[in-house]
Amino acid sequence: QVQLVESGGGLVQPGGSLRLSCVASGSIFSSFIIGWYRQAPGKEREWLAYITSGGSTTYRDPVKGRFTISRDNAKNTVYLQMNDLRPEDTALYFCSMGGNWGQGTQVTVSS
Repeated sequence: QVQLVESGGGLVQPGGSLRLSCVASGSIFSSFIIGWYRQAPGKEREWLAYITSGGSTTYRDPVKGRFTISRDNAKNTVYLQMNDLRPEDTALYFCSMGGNWGQGTQVTVSS
């Protein structure tokens, strides 16, 4: 069973930045596609970005150019660097790998 633990969320002012981390257990981390998702109150969960085992990335339009996904296979960790944060980015952020999900980390963008 793969376990995923997200961290790095918090309260930030509009225009600010945060870096989220997702640490995965297990020795097969490097072979998986990993995604970041978010869910705002009253809304459906939406995908934000994917990174393949080879490091190719794909982004959803609302975050393209502001968010960057990366991975460190030696640390079993995926990152989401978020810049120019906006109030509409407020949500619970999750990572997912192989059908497994973490508990999420809350990001709140407010002045």
